[in-house]
Amino acid sequence: MSNLDWLDSLADEIRTDFEAKNTARDATINQSRTLIQYCANAIRAVHRHEWETAQERLDMARQAADEMRERVADYPDLYHSGYSQDAFKEYVEAHVTYALVQGNDLPTPASLGVEYSTYLNGIAEAASELRRQILDIIRQGHSDEVERLLSAMDTIYGILITFDFHDAITGGLRRRMDALRGVLERTRGDVTTSLRQQQLQDALTRVEEQLGLDEEDGPSE
Repeated sequence: MSNLDWLDSLADEIRTDFEAKNTARDATINQSRTLIQYCANAIRAVHRHEWETAQERLDMARQAADEMRERVADYPDLYHSGYSQDAFKEYVEAHVTYALVQGNDLPTPASLGVEYSTYLNGIAEAASELRRQILDIIRQGHSDEVERLLSAMDTIYGILITFDFHDAITGGLRRRMDALRGVLERTRGDVTTSLRQQQLQDALTRVEEQLGLDEEDGPSE
């Protein structure tokens, strides 16, 4: 018997393990796409203020996320892969966007079952999503809700900027922070312009009202 005969049986064992892992990988990739789709639909419903639909999609996303974790439970490298963590990031973004727009408490990393780095990247993108809400509101005129949402964006950015760690630890948070900073600056400029326009409109209205009173109070013949 050759001293390499045992290698055949070992190769069979390794092949069986690889086949199981490859099956789990393929299933996880498909599941990640499903999860991302649910999250995108939830965010779309939030922007349309379709709250029941948004909650339904979030519930579906939670179930998909749970199933995805189960598929990779025995394969930590698959769990930490880019496609898995990207899907979980979208999962965080959808839940946090819903909470921010509704004015609810934010979900925690533990309640969502995600890594800290994934959570931070998710809330960064959720903060950027608030720009659309703000623009939709200021098209109708300035309001306190605009100030609330802008303050939420600013607060999140102020907290995230304190995480000065290598991208290998934060999962590429710096790039998303740069994007959020640009969105925040543009949004703040839009809000300032909206406020000034509202103030000008209010001033013109007061002048018109005053002129109307002056005409009514004019001398009679």
